[in-house]
Amino acid sequence: MQPNDNAFSVYLSDEDATLALGAQLARAIAPGMTVFLEGNLGAGKTTLTRGVLRGLGFNGRVKSPTYTLVEPYTVSSLYFYHFDLYRFNDPSEWEDAGFRDYFNSESVCLIEWADKAQGQLPQPDWMIELAPENNGRRLVLNALTPLGLACQNTLKSLSN
Repeated sequence: MQPNDNAFSVYLSDEDATLALGAQLARAIAPGMTVFLEGNLGAGKTTLTRGVLRGLGFNGRVKSPTYTLVEPYTVSSLYFYHFDLYRFNDPSEWEDAGFRDYFNSESVCLIEWADKAQGQLPQPDWMIELAPENNGRRLVLNALTPLGLACQNTLKSLSN
């Protein structure tokens, strides 16, 4: 993915840096957001999600939803859903799974492998891509909606 003019881009040298950025993202997200998280297997998607949840105050176990398809978390008054659609073979499986109700004004939905449900998902507010770079990874966050842009501006102000 190419960053847009307002993209947020950062180099993450290791797992600790990924967790720390996740905690920073937690301070910028807002209820009602949909986030697509892209990257190859092992790119750090679940690690980043763990950092977000830690930043939101969740101290329990954070696991990849590869086999369960979705892991729900309740943090304060926020519902946080971590989806992994890697095992989908057809976009219609999204509708069959009944996940549409998870997307509402009180939830943050973070989706790995969103392309597996192409045409079924709402437009993401943020598109986050993790890609290998040197001995670490590069995170590029593109805001795609007014809500996403407002939250990205919050993130940028936290980074300064």
